[in-house]
Amino acid sequence: MYQPSAFREEHLETLHALIRAHPLATLITAGTSGLIANLVPFILSDAGVKGTLRAHIAKANDQVDALKAGAESLVVFHGPEAYITPSWYASKKEHGRVVPTWNYVVVQVRGTPRIIEDPVWIRAQITDLTSGQENQRAEPWKVTDAPEPFIQEQIRAIIGVEIPILSIEGKWKVSQNRSAADRRGVYEGLLAEGRKDMAGLVAEKKVAR
Repeated sequence: MYQPSAFREEHLETLHALIRAHPLATLITAGTSGLIANLVPFILSDAGVKGTLRAHIAKANDQVDALKAGAESLVVFHGPEAYITPSWYASKKEHGRVVPTWNYVVVQVRGTPRIIEDPVWIRAQITDLTSGQENQRAEPWKVTDAPEPFIQEQIRAIIGVEIPILSIEGKWKVSQNRSAADRRGVYEGLLAEGRKDMAGLVAEKKVAR
């Protein structure tokens, strides 16, 4: 990943926080069938030095063969993103030498996948994944709400995936390379468009110059 120093994020707790907040990631593998990418929801555990990703996919998924081969996989987690118009920059009025850009937050994880066919492990994974999304609801749905024969049928159709994190890197491109006046304009512009998520990230990062 292209990583200008102003945008590099290296704090593991920050990277983990984004993964937990945005668990739907792009899982990318390279095997005999070429490159394959699928959107897969992951849960992150603290196992290992840098953490471990756990997921499940359909047994019929073409990506299973590549995962079984054990080649290094890439998992990409995307956070908030927003188009940035140069009209928000104070420097547009000063000299006009400005262009549009895109602000975004992304975490890339690499690791060697392991396929897991143990139904107990798979049930625990889907229970943890579901609970993480349902617990804040007034009436959270639980795996045990569905008939047990139906759940067993669903589990037989999926396979577990575990990826101990070998490397993890983050990129927070949130206008750090702009002047304080330009950043203030970006912040106010984003708020006016209802983009509190990205506006908050712009406000959090210190000005690079």
